Amino acid sequence: MSALLAFLVFVNAGYALRSLWIALRSKAQLTPAPAPRDAPPVTIIVPARNEARQIEPCVRSLLAQDYPEFNVIVVDDRSEDETAAIVSRLTIEDMRLRLVEGEPLPADWVGKPWALAQGSYHAAGEWILFTDADTVHEPGALAASMAYARAHELDVLSVLTDQVTVTAAERIFLPSILWTIGFAIGSLHAINDPRREAALFNGQYIFARRSAYRAIGGHESVRAEIAEDLELARRFKADGRFRTALAGADGLVRVRMYRSFREIWEGFVKNFALGARDRPVFAAVGMLLLACVAPVTPIAVLILLAGGRWTAALVLAGSASAAIAAAAFGMSRLGLGARSALWLPLGLSSVIAIFCTSVVQHARGRVTWRGRRYA
Repeated sequence: MSALLAFLVFVNAGYALRSLWIALRSKAQLTPAPAPRDAPPVTIIVPARNEARQIEPCVRSLLAQDYPEFNVIVVDDRSEDETAAIVSRLTIEDMRLRLVEGEPLPADWVGKPWALAQGSYHAAGEWILFTDADTVHEPGALAASMAYARAHELDVLSVLTDQVTVTAAERIFLPSILWTIGFAIGSLHAINDPRREAALFNGQYIFARRSAYRAIGGHESVRAEIAEDLELARRFKADGRFRTALAGADGLVRVRMYRSFREIWEGFVKNFALGARDRPVFAAVGMLLLACVAPVTPIAVLILLAGGRWTAALVLAGSASAAIAAAAFGMSRLGLGARSALWLPLGLSSVIAIFCTSVVQHARGRVTWRGRRYA
């Protein structure tokens, strides 16, 4: 067995072992639970920029929450479609809903944290739920979140929403990309351990005690961050005064993030490089190792078969199959669907392409999102 072949087998085996380790230590999940009798009031904030195709199902699902006292604020972030008109119509049906017209974006802010900050200025609840316009919430989601936060004595709970994938592009690429993010950062056990550096929030669902949110500076503290959820998680973890956790949704909250390969590409190119800026060498080595899993391993298997080296091809294909099987187990644990791992070679190849493009765009100051350009 050549040294290169042995190295590829070793890398695939390492990928499989880490995948299993992350999956086995990522058990945190919401569970349906009634709202506590003394449940504190909650303000739900939804930032919306050009979300006409999905804002109404989101808002209606939020207004249908089985929770005693809450209100919903939608911040229209200078939308150019019918978003504001749709929400305005819904406010007539339910007094708990309020539409806030966003102010022009200041020069030193990124759009989403600016919209969230504006919403927080109007928040009256003891707790604030920041959630995206493409999410849909089961009636018991908010009550389950509050019950989980109380049971674990949390100040902030973020939830990994279940992914809805419809088109071929969504099914092939999105789960592998999301799984790679978890693979890089670590298990839910590590993320939820206050003694460890690993930190991650899912910006689609951040449920925070208002006093804790204010204490770390709110979204003003991450005003210039495109990946504001990641930076907010890091700030809470580094502060040390507040207990945070990340948990799976277990069917209570779902999201359809993107609907085409172009949307997937643009959505992750805008922020993929940011997760690596503090450890660029580590990130570069990680990308090279991922490239060994895919696309290098599948290509090597084909070359070995073409050269008649059947045994070597079988050994390498076996190690690749182990990596895929372990990823399938991990993806199922995180609500991404085990079958999605069948597309792992294509998915990891897209991860590498997206990461490299993201690095170049950030280096050149050409990051664009939602019609805005950021340096």
